[in-house]
Amino acid sequence: MSSNASSLPADAEKSATSQWLSWILVVTLIYLLLAAVGSIGDGFKMATGNNAKELFAFATNPFIGLMIGLTATALIQSSSTVTSIIVGMVAGGLPISIAIPLIMGANIGTSLTSTIVSLGHVRNGEEFRRAFSAATVHDAFNIVAVAILLPLELAFSPLQHTAEALAGFVASDTGVDMKSINVMKMILAPAADLLKISVSWMPNKIWMGVALIVIGIGMILFVVSAIGKVLRTVMVGKAKVIMHRSIGRGPISGMASGMAITVLVQSSSTTTSLIVPLAGSGVFSLKQVYPFTLGTNIGTCITALLAATAISGPTAILAMQIALVHLFFNIFGIVIIYMLPFLRGIPPAIATKLAVLAQRNKLYVVAYMGGIFFALPLLMIGATQL
Repeated sequence: MSSNASSLPADAEKSATSQWLSWILVVTLIYLLLAAVGSIGDGFKMATGNNAKELFAFATNPFIGLMIGLTATALIQSSSTVTSIIVGMVAGGLPISIAIPLIMGANIGTSLTSTIVSLGHVRNGEEFRRAFSAATVHDAFNIVAVAILLPLELAFSPLQHTAEALAGFVASDTGVDMKSINVMKMILAPAADLLKISVSWMPNKIWMGVALIVIGIGMILFVVSAIGKVLRTVMVGKAKVIMHRSIGRGPISGMASGMAITVLVQSSSTTTSLIVPLAGSGVFSLKQVYPFTLGTNIGTCITALLAATAISGPTAILAMQIALVHLFFNIFGIVIIYMLPFLRGIPPAIATKLAVLAQRNKLYVVAYMGGIFFALPLLMIGATQL
């Protein structure tokens, strides 16, 4: 008995040390994320000079941008990664008007993960129906949000203007020249200098810029994945407690829960992957899952906002602006679709119909996943280039 008792403090101390090491690793990874985003911005500036707009002229069609964002996110399986890359590209000269459809596409592409998770219930017809509807309600909401907000954005630019106003307010609210006291720039300077030195052997600035972009994208892919793994180890237990306590209390509590858990684990894919099996087993209904997934959409915006803080100089406001566009797109989507009774029921109705078809014939699952996330986007991109 005494041996067991004496081992308890040692185990607790070991656990506390492990927790501290995990959080130190998270801070290190966040630093690398910021450095990676800065690297992409520096790379675009170096490679394109003042010709960035001409470089992205092929994407002036917003539907191409939308499809590229959708397919890229579906392939990478992380909207956080894609939006962080977009923030870096905007800092490097990508026009906001092109970046906005990319962001919208990323919002749709990220919902593929939960649909894949639902396949774990495919052997049990009723469980699969519940799981598939819980997964695709996320897809359906994001698609409906794009169908409403993209035409509005093209006609009146509400997202761009709102984000521009807030980004300008944040910048001007300081009342001082931020370039002279940019703490983030000072913190990231060693990493930025080291990255530039690592490509200094390249023959010219164009190749140096391309190398910085490739390094930055590679770092973001690694860091976002690593942060997710570390935070899942540390936080998923707490996330499940939050989920069980709050989802059944109503839509506002459900949204708040989805947002909080996504911020904790830094991955909307992880959050929705937690809820889908619970929906499949009947613990939560589609009505309860629906607002929860909307909260994950807001929670995932934190990565882009964090990434925007890595940018300094004249493009800093633009980087913050596109990060805020991501946030406002999801907020406006909730306000317009969920708050209006005649629109609120559309995503669940779509998800329910898809689930019934999928339960009846699994070929519908293949057609849906392959068509929405890959075949249709690629066909639209090809058609617009003719």
